[in-house]
Amino acid sequence: MSDSDGKKTLGLRGGARPGNVKQSFSHGRTKNVVVETKRKRVVVPKPGATKPSGGATPSGDPSRRPAGISDAEMARRMKALQAAKAREAEEVAAREAAEKAREEERARRRAEQEAKEREQREAEERARQKAEEEERKRLEAEEAAKRAAAAPAPEEPKAARGPASKPAPASAPRKQDREREQRGRGKGRDDNRRSGKLTLGQATGGEGNRQRSMASMKRKQERARQKAMGAPVEREKVIRDVQLPEAIMVSELANRMAERVADVVKSLMQMGMMVTQNQTIDADTAELIIEEFGHKVTRVSDSDVEDVIKEVEDSDEDLKPRPPVITIMGHVDHGKTSLLDAIRDARVVAGEAGGITQHIGAYQVKTDGGTTLTFLDTPGHAAFTSMRSRGAQVTDIVVLVVAADDAVMPQTIEAINHAKAAEVPMIVAINKIDKPEANPDKVRTDLLQHEVIVEKMSGEVQDVEVSAVTGQGLDELLEAIALQAEILELKANPDRAAQGAVIEAQLDVGRGPVATVLVQNGTLHQGDIFVVGEQYGKVRALINDKGERVKEAGPSVPVEVLGLNGTPEAGDVLNVTETEAQAREIAAYREQAAKDKRAAAGAATTLEQLMQKAKEDENVAELPILVKADVQGSAEAIVQAMEKIGNDEVRVRVLHSGVGAITETDVGLAEASGAPVMGFNVRANASARNTANQKGVEIRYYSVIYDLVDDVKAAASGLLSAEIREKFIGYAEIREVFKVTGVGKVAGCLVTEGVARRSAGVRLLRDNVVIHEGTLKTLKRFKDEVAEVQSGQECGMAFENYDDIRAGDVIEIFEREEVTRTLD
Repeated sequence: MSDSDGKKTLGLRGGARPGNVKQSFSHGRTKNVVVETKRKRVVVPKPGATKPSGGATPSGDPSRRPAGISDAEMARRMKALQAAKAREAEEVAAREAAEKAREEERARRRAEQEAKEREQREAEERARQKAEEEERKRLEAEEAAKRAAAAPAPEEPKAARGPASKPAPASAPRKQDREREQRGRGKGRDDNRRSGKLTLGQATGGEGNRQRSMASMKRKQERARQKAMGAPVEREKVIRDVQLPEAIMVSELANRMAERVADVVKSLMQMGMMVTQNQTIDADTAELIIEEFGHKVTRVSDSDVEDVIKEVEDSDEDLKPRPPVITIMGHVDHGKTSLLDAIRDARVVAGEAGGITQHIGAYQVKTDGGTTLTFLDTPGHAAFTSMRSRGAQVTDIVVLVVAADDAVMPQTIEAINHAKAAEVPMIVAINKIDKPEANPDKVRTDLLQHEVIVEKMSGEVQDVEVSAVTGQGLDELLEAIALQAEILELKANPDRAAQGAVIEAQLDVGRGPVATVLVQNGTLHQGDIFVVGEQYGKVRALINDKGERVKEAGPSVPVEVLGLNGTPEAGDVLNVTETEAQAREIAAYREQAAKDKRAAAGAATTLEQLMQKAKEDENVAELPILVKADVQGSAEAIVQAMEKIGNDEVRVRVLHSGVGAITETDVGLAEASGAPVMGFNVRANASARNTANQKGVEIRYYSVIYDLVDDVKAAASGLLSAEIREKFIGYAEIREVFKVTGVGKVAGCLVTEGVARRSAGVRLLRDNVVIHEGTLKTLKRFKDEVAEVQSGQECGMAFENYDDIRAGDVIEIFEREEVTRTLD
């Protein structure tokens, strides 16, 4: 670096701070000092250096001015140096001021925090002293009261009393109380001093709005007294009855014993079991632990949760008459629903697809005589066996409807068997008596084959000829039902927890899961908590068969129940419980039991069974389907009908069945398994339809169960391998064997029977034993290749890949044809 007159100077480049002075030299005799600032380098003359004349330094001494620098330049440089030093001094002062301000802020905050903590400690101390003072006063008052009650003061003799005896001044007891209070306060401050933060709950005597009892306080005082006297303090051992299930978690076991979890884990480790508090142990091990801790064991099982809904025996005084429950049963299209419509003056048939009943219905009818009757209408189709069975189980009287023009049919026989199995009385209603071809006597005769003897045949079963169209015989039928109900003397206790049977269940879009329940005992009220099968709930609403909302439903009353958490199975029993926790626990137990049962039913227990099941599955073709129905009973009937379709080669597998609309989840499952979705009286929602169209999932809708069963049966038939049938077409006898170059052995044959075809299969018979089966390589007549040779003509035959032919052998000619098979 050089200055204006060419002199070179040495200094720090780019790193010198303001005020840094470095020595430098020049080629001449004058030496200078280089001062580096933030903005520029300033050359200051070194003391004693020779300066050129003619100039003056800012101090007025021309001899100390650097050579070649004017007075103005020198003044400017000195001014810059002073400004740099002033800025540096200002920055240092600003930093010191900021640091001092931060230090003052920290000190202020510390002071505020200490003051706040001091105030909090003082408040806690005042609250503690106040609580101790109140407790001490209460205890002293109680002790004084007990002493006064236990030892009353003896009366003074009258002679001792005199005018000289004066009562003690009132100030003496007050002074003694103050001294005792101060001693107690000082003692409590020393012995009962609490550590840690005092909360409001602790100051008032307990957490969670709980106050310590007097017994607890006395035990605490006794322990403190024993501790002060130096005696060992022993806690009183509480012996508990511990309910022990088949398996229990370690933490739960400690909780039931009211012991520390660490102590229980320690005992288990001493027994050689390295477990944690979240692991489960068996009942035998838990029993040893309970006995070791000194408690009593009460063995229980998981099924004991259902003990809360065990049936209560009703006394005769509590029983009151109830309406009879009548189930209408019979073959399909024999007029069951039409007969019930005529009785209750409704039009249910008009609402059923195809004119056949596919749901089970419950209705209540009041006759002209004032008698209330409850009717159950069951389907007559073969698929609804379970519905008819449920109807027979919950009924009191079975009305068997038989068409006079059709007599006894398969489902009529099944209904008779259901009624006999349920051991309920039967009334035969011979319907369609108004038709010209009606023959009621044939019906009575046919019933004899099934051990049903009507009164007109000298039996005990009532029979009534009725017509649902003209109304003929309806009064006689109701009279017969009333007579039978009077003989049965049906009674129930309405003043108890309700119990009933689920007739039907469905998933309603607007109302959620809905169950049609027939109350059998007790009274079901709105707001009752209940458990039904694997589901539970609280009665939100009760709707009768006319669609009206009611507050309660007594015995033999069918109602729709709203408020379930899921759709129950048809046939489940409804029981009212006291609390929701009980209902939830029972439902969880039943759900787990059903899951275990299904897993056990589908699992192979041995290796042989596993291999056999795998082999069977390999040889059987499956048609997977998904079933969604409107009600639970229909879904159950369809699944049972699907299980009956198939044989040893093909079967129908229902992947999933449920109630309600077809959802996107159903479509996803069907797409993953390659199965169609069968909807019975339900439809797919918009998202499900779009997803099905995108993924190519087939959704079929049905309203009549006949069509659904027939379509699935036809689809399953397509999985059957075609049957190969063999058709004999002719015989040929080998007369001579020739060797032909390039062809091999050729048999000269005479067709003795039928015809020989080139495309047919052949068998070579030697002494009526088949020694080869294959096809023909060539069939010639003279020198020409022909398609077939008729009987009585000679021809030449050569076998494909076979030459062991001899004269005298017989050739059997046959054809194979494939025959399409169907499921019966």
